[in-house]
Amino acid sequence: MRSGESVRVAAEVVDVAVPARPGRVSGVSMAGFSGRAKDLVELRVVPYPAVTLFIDLGDGLLVDDASGQRQRGAVVLGIAPDSAQAVGQGDVECLQVRLSPVLAYAVLGASSELEGTTVALDALWGNDAARTQEQLRAAESWDDRFAIAEDALARRHDAGRTVDAEVAFVWDQMMKNRGRVRIERLSAEVGWSRKRLWSRFRSQIGLTPKRAAQLVRFDHAVHRLAAGQSAALVAAQSGYADQSHLHRDVMAFAGVTPTAVAIAPWLAVDPVAWAAAQHLSRP
Repeated sequence: MRSGESVRVAAEVVDVAVPARPGRVSGVSMAGFSGRAKDLVELRVVPYPAVTLFIDLGDGLLVDDASGQRQRGAVVLGIAPDSAQAVGQGDVECLQVRLSPVLAYAVLGASSELEGTTVALDALWGNDAARTQEQLRAAESWDDRFAIAEDALARRHDAGRTVDAEVAFVWDQMMKNRGRVRIERLSAEVGWSRKRLWSRFRSQIGLTPKRAAQLVRFDHAVHRLAAGQSAALVAAQSGYADQSHLHRDVMAFAGVTPTAVAIAPWLAVDPVAWAAAQHLSRP
């Protein structure tokens, strides 16, 4: 485990642990969170281009979505959630695993069904979800927990289906170019019609290509806002037509203004928990 840090989230201090080195399964990021919330803490999720597993290792975490349904235990949060939030109180200990949607297609066996929703992991993994959670709870260190989670993901990945190579290529181009891509050009590059790419990408990634590119661009932009850059600069350098365009995108994805998302508690842990992925959000 790489040395963790304590981060203030809202009014609480959270200890963050991360793996010491990259795992053997590409497209996976993991972080462990622990702390004690004296009062009820509700953290609105700021959407990001990944599917997430929340595995509660204590008894203090709930995850809900726009439907108002709250779930505990091991929960999958689909890509681009609408009004989802993590709710914690008391002793909170949680493993969060972020999966590239290309990988999630194999690991979870679902994609478009997960868009913007929360689903219990056992609905996708069956008894393997309970066994994995028991092993994680019994583990004595975050190093052991990261290893257990990686083994479970590797097994599911090896046994699962894979996305079309063309779909994986288009997603990779979106990430490399921070969402600033022309879908028509990518369609031509992989030799597919626009209609075919739209259909395959939507069914395997969970979003249309246009929406996915917008999400990747939004993720890059909000991390620059959180780093203290002005909305005008971020809009100009992130592929938005103007500052109003950025404002509309942030409101559509996060439900708040650029000024508010810049200080969102959800983003407070990102420089520590997800530092390995933050190069995609740098100018």
